[in-house]
Amino acid sequence: MMIARWQIDARFVYKQEALNCLQRWNDEIATQIGIDQSKVRLQTGCIGAKESTIEMEMQIENLAQLEDTWKEMSKIEGHNAWSKEMEKFVVSATPVWTIFRVL
Repeated sequence: MMIARWQIDARFVYKQEALNCLQRWNDEIATQIGIDQSKVRLQTGCIGAKESTIEMEMQIENLAQLEDTWKEMSKIEGHNAWSKEMEKFVVSATPVWTIFRVL
């Protein structure tokens, strides 16, 4: 089992809008590509982390599952529109994926 984390930094005063947009992605896009919502969580920086940092973390079985998820995402028409809307709330060059192996 693995944990895939997508991390972004929200632009100043846009953290809530970024969180709302991510939640809408979970409700509208993730469900179309079969992501189990019980294996997804959102978290934000609090102590010892930047307050503007937002992470969406997803439990996956292996890298092949993540690759399949990305392929399916690219086929969804609404994902491109969502990305353009989300871009307004994110500090440029901060999005990053990290993958952790669960022991």
